[in-house]
Amino acid sequence: MADTTRFHAPARLSVRAMARTLAVVALTGPLGLAVAAPPASVTLPVSPAASAPAPAAPRAAKPTLGCLISPERVADVGSPVVGVVAEIPVDNGTIVQAGQALVVLRSDVEQAGLHAAQARSAIEADVHAAKANLVLAHQRHARAVELVTEGFVSSQAVEQARAERDVADQKLQQARGQQEVSQQELRVVQAQLGQRTVRSPFRGVVVERFVNAGERVEDKPLLRLAMLDPLRVEIVMPASRWGSVAVNHTLSVVPELPGAGSMAARVTHVDKIIDAASNTFRVRLSLPNPGNRLPAGARCKVDEPGLSATSLSARGSL
Repeated sequence: MADTTRFHAPARLSVRAMARTLAVVALTGPLGLAVAAPPASVTLPVSPAASAPAPAAPRAAKPTLGCLISPERVADVGSPVVGVVAEIPVDNGTIVQAGQALVVLRSDVEQAGLHAAQARSAIEADVHAAKANLVLAHQRHARAVELVTEGFVSSQAVEQARAERDVADQKLQQARGQQEVSQQELRVVQAQLGQRTVRSPFRGVVVERFVNAGERVEDKPLLRLAMLDPLRVEIVMPASRWGSVAVNHTLSVVPELPGAGSMAARVTHVDKIIDAASNTFRVRLSLPNPGNRLPAGARCKVDEPGLSATSLSARGSL
């Protein structure tokens, strides 16, 4: 019997070769170039940025101007007279009221002069004596007139009594004038004594103290005071904004401090002259500060009046 295994082996090889040939032909293009066959199922990766919605366009920032918050008033308080410091009842950071005593100078001599002036002004004996003398002079003159009518005295005696009455009246006026002078001298001594006490010219805070008890003071300042209610806001604006703000306008001020919000400030001054070198002008605002909540010296921002974000960007692109 013939071996069929050897007879069919070449046929099986030919079939396999033909299968490989057909596969190559199927992957070959019209010009004989190999083309990669796509896989049965392809999953393309999706980018997270592509799946997320497009971000919204940023809103245009509101145009602002830089500004500075400063005290409404600052004064270096001094003494009008020369003296030695006896007492300083205030210190740095002390809130003082208008008229409150800040520094007391030694006033022993002035106190003694005050007592003497008070004693002189209290003396009324000269006035009382002059009044009594005037009453007596009037009585003598009236009696002389009666006697001359009856013929007991001459007219010359009446004239003499009238002259004595007039002199008594002038002495009374002199005594009253001297009493008024004593009162004026008392006021002068009281004023001199008052100059020995330096008082606060306004309500504010003691910023710095320059002297201590026992020091001699002449022309140097004793204390520095600052008014913190209200505060002053200074703005330097470009000349292009001239006319956009006027006195009594209200602007929104935002201090550059932690937790500070927008606050309303009133315009109190607008420069009438534009600085030619910088092409700017200054605007001053009054910012209420009850309880001294805001410190002076802080920077701030204020909404630029009469200017929108669109016109600001257009102006910056020129």
